[in-house]
Amino acid sequence: MLKSPMQKDFSKLTLLYVEDDDVTRINAIEYLSDMFADVLEASDGLEAYQIYEEESIDIIITDIEMPKLNGLEMAKKIRKFDKKIPIIITTAFTTNEYLLEAVELQLIKYIAKPVSPQKFNDALDLAYDYLHEGNIFSITPTTFFDQLNKTLLIENKLIKLTKNETLLLDMLVKYHQRVVTFTEIEHLIWYERSMSMDSLRSLVKNLRKKMQGDYIENLLGHGYRLSIIS
Repeated sequence: MLKSPMQKDFSKLTLLYVEDDDVTRINAIEYLSDMFADVLEASDGLEAYQIYEEESIDIIITDIEMPKLNGLEMAKKIRKFDKKIPIIITTAFTTNEYLLEAVELQLIKYIAKPVSPQKFNDALDLAYDYLHEGNIFSITPTTFFDQLNKTLLIENKLIKLTKNETLLLDMLVKYHQRVVTFTEIEHLIWYERSMSMDSLRSLVKNLRKKMQGDYIENLLGHGYRLSIIS
């Protein structure tokens, strides 16, 4: 079995794991119990929400399709009062509708079943970072970039980006307080070949179009910077 991420310390945290399949739940709890101070369990969303109200929970992992109250409905109830707690979704269904809801609810990760130890580790890594840093970056009052799931949301609509557009926007968000140089962009995106300025301008133009605004400022001869509108 894979080891948990060595650089993250969950030993003082409490996890709530929600899954209606008994075998899946037992196996997951056995693995997760080695990482956390305490792992609480529930077999449906209603039971999980009651536990959330009564206990001090740091991270939630929940299935979507469950009796009484599904995972997304439970997350919606929690988000009315708690915008911070990391929530990780596991599901056998991978649809754009679910992914959009995951972004709107500021969920940490959407994990497709079967869930392996590595998938748990990757998702918990993100949850740990979110607890310490946060993940939703506001570009405008209606434009958001989810730094963990690498998704762009404009007026509650998920905007599809190419791999290079995602890499560039992620870098601009990460270093939004300064200019990102041409050299930095080249090393990130064109690391296997030389970057032409025409290719870079075309990438920026396409990204600006998808962002529906001129939010990427060009500092001639130096690089690009993200313009934030509060």
